[in-house]
Amino acid sequence: MEPDGDLNPDTDDLPLRANTNHILVRHYVLDLTVHFGRKVISGSVILFLEPCSGGKAEDDVGPEAGTLEAGQSQERARGTLEDKDKVEKDAKGLPTRMEEMFGAGERHRAEVASETGNIQSSHLWETTSEDDFTLVLDCCELDVSKVEEVDVTSVSATSGLSPERSEAGSVNSQAAFTQNLISMASSRWRQKHQLFSSCSQAPGAQDGSSLHFYTDRWSLQVRKKGVASPLEFPRVLRICYETRPTGGSVRWTKDQDNRVCVYTAGSPINNRALFPCQEPPVAMSTWQATVRAPSECVVLMSGEEQAVPFEDGHTLAYLMWNYYVTMPMPASTFTLAVGHWRQVTAEIPPELEEGVRDRTDLGRTAKPGAGPGERTEAELGLGSSTGDVVKGTPFQTGRGDQTTRSDSAFCYFSLEDEGLSVTDYSGMVDDGISCSHGDYPCRFTERSATSQRVIPHRVFGPVCLLHKAQTVLKLLPRCLAAAHTVLGVHPFSRLDDLIVPAGFSSLGMASPHIIFLSQSVLYAGSSGPGGNSLSLCGSRMCHEIAHSWFGLVIGAKDWTEEWISEGFATYLEDIIWAQAQQLSLQETAEQSDLKALLRWRRLSDELKNSEEVLQILRPNMENTGQVSESGSSTVKHALNPDKAFMQVHYLKGYFLLRFLASQVGEQQFVDFFRLFVKKYHGQLILSQDFLRLLLITFPGMERKGLTLSAIYADWLDRPGIPEWLYERSAVWSQARLVEEVKAEVVKWILLSQTHQGKGRKRKRIEPKVNYKEVTSEQLVMLLELLLEEEELSASTVRALQRTYDLQSQDAEVRHRWCELVVKHAYSQAYGDVEHFLVHDQAMGVYLYGELMVQEDPEQQALACRCLSLVQEEMDQSARRVVEEMVL
Repeated sequence: MEPDGDLNPDTDDLPLRANTNHILVRHYVLDLTVHFGRKVISGSVILFLEPCSGGKAEDDVGPEAGTLEAGQSQERARGTLEDKDKVEKDAKGLPTRMEEMFGAGERHRAEVASETGNIQSSHLWETTSEDDFTLVLDCCELDVSKVEEVDVTSVSATSGLSPERSEAGSVNSQAAFTQNLISMASSRWRQKHQLFSSCSQAPGAQDGSSLHFYTDRWSLQVRKKGVASPLEFPRVLRICYETRPTGGSVRWTKDQDNRVCVYTAGSPINNRALFPCQEPPVAMSTWQATVRAPSECVVLMSGEEQAVPFEDGHTLAYLMWNYYVTMPMPASTFTLAVGHWRQVTAEIPPELEEGVRDRTDLGRTAKPGAGPGERTEAELGLGSSTGDVVKGTPFQTGRGDQTTRSDSAFCYFSLEDEGLSVTDYSGMVDDGISCSHGDYPCRFTERSATSQRVIPHRVFGPVCLLHKAQTVLKLLPRCLAAAHTVLGVHPFSRLDDLIVPAGFSSLGMASPHIIFLSQSVLYAGSSGPGGNSLSLCGSRMCHEIAHSWFGLVIGAKDWTEEWISEGFATYLEDIIWAQAQQLSLQETAEQSDLKALLRWRRLSDELKNSEEVLQILRPNMENTGQVSESGSSTVKHALNPDKAFMQVHYLKGYFLLRFLASQVGEQQFVDFFRLFVKKYHGQLILSQDFLRLLLITFPGMERKGLTLSAIYADWLDRPGIPEWLYERSAVWSQARLVEEVKAEVVKWILLSQTHQGKGRKRKRIEPKVNYKEVTSEQLVMLLELLLEEEELSASTVRALQRTYDLQSQDAEVRHRWCELVVKHAYSQAYGDVEHFLVHDQAMGVYLYGELMVQEDPEQQALACRCLSLVQEEMDQSARRVVEEMVL
């Protein structure tokens, strides 16, 4: 795809085209149908708009946007129309059902649009003027068929919200009604929700004409002829559209049971290929959605209540699911997953899981597919996804007026039952919170939420992983309770965890009310000392749970400051996981130092092998948070393929927070997090907001010369590693747990030297060596240190595998084990490498490079074979990188 003429073709920046300084979307109503056969989602989105005055809407949420040079104006954002093919779209009335919206004629026009690239427009676009106001939405890889103004007169007449009709007629009346609806007090949120729903069912404007629209690669632009300002622009719009099978916002794939599914991928382009929206974080909005999906599927989504599916009314083949949120959030946080997921319960019948594994895991050397002798779900006793396996029948089908919701599917956990302390040991209390955000139903002011240490939660996954996923179900309440102890009120009222398909590109992703977890965090081996075997799963869940506070309820105003989300979550995961394990202060400190050293090694290695421009935590420096006059901007380096696999924002951000904690004291720093959450929840922030409040709270820092500009200079605005980090890494390398590892490494090196000195002489009795039991983090460190050895004998590698049962350890350990196998060409364990590359795709990208760089024909053949097995299900970015390495 070639970039548009108004964008720099040499840049890897992501454009945010929405003119959020002119007009804001306050609420979305989505009506979507999932078509697995065609791999598309069709439907409509209703936008409720509020014009801005003075660069800010009347009820804006979060800090104001600044301005950049006037050259990045709205006119530039529109793009040029000359010499571009136009695709006419039908402008007939809205169909009564979404399936009718894309009949044969519309589908043909969509195909034409695809063939002509990304340029689409309504047939009257050319009749509009540059003087007409243009609504610019972020939009990519969508086929838009119609944009129309919605006539909400009938709704406003019965709502009691509309003033008397003015002389100007219905236009002003509808604008007043929409403004009153958007501005309704949070105490009336249920009525507000119902009115939004009623408006979404209203017909198009009475004159029957569609609004005029135009799309290019990155945006959808809408005009109404003769309307010159956002104040005169329609307040409620309906956009009818269809996604494309290759759209980057969603992944169409198969789960581990070989069943079709689709989910939002969290890609660099966010949700603009799922629905037209305003992507800039400042465009905080609420949303509600109705999703039609095949009746055997489960629909999971960002939403405040558990959805109960109900019948479509037109066909028994589909069920409908409704979700909504009342907390304004960026559109990028909207998350959807549709598949044949099952809820994890305390006990899974072994024959259920084994039966599905038989048909999915056998044939990993060949393309999965139905074959002779393959058992059906009915034969396995699976029933439907919305019934038998799900404990407490959580997905009762609503029939007419008998629709009910069941809370029995949620887990309500008793801490006393597990022998956990129910005392909150945090240094602060949650009383007296004064919200600084816009008006919405905020959990931070609810007394019941203050004491709710464990929110209702569920875990879902494919049938073949239900047994392994019980680990998540067991750990989740402990992690939630620990997070509450550390950070206070849970920002969201419930949580679903979903084990996503193997091709998911990371270990986890947090969104409002839902967390995606990679199967790589699951571990079904024997438990080590103190729950050691659960470390990867537990710490990763704590990381994603921490995002509820940092990343979601408090978000980065400028997406280039990823460290505000990822650095904070990485720092907090250690604290929350230690609390969940109930470690002593000494145990916590020792575990923290070991993890710090492992992260230091990872960061220093990454910085040696990456561009300096990608190492800066605040790449926009003094321009951070600023946008153009219209509100449009770019996200620096967001489309750089290397950036997707870098962890500098996680790791360097984590070390900055460790540095700050060392200046004020660990416990005092954690207490400060709670203070910061109280002040900034529901808002967007920049680095300076956090740092300034920290310096005000601890004035002694500035007296020691630690100023805002000094932190910028040392940590945020320059590549490389600050001096403090070099000094501290030397201290961490001498920590007790690290010294234990070093002692074990010496034993293995000596053993290898003994083997290498034997030559071909007759076999001698192996010396008896006592190896100390180590934790999983220590085992990772041990393998990393052994990777630094130029030679290890095959006998030593075999002994390592046998001693620590390496092929059965967690994914972090197995990753290092595979590196060791590749480096020393230990062909007996090539099966472990293949298993890792197939089943742990989120972590295996650079292992392909190791296989290829050795220039060993057998290893290169292994890399090619693994790629051929998984390339269809791989994340697109990962696939491109791996194909460059292998092919």
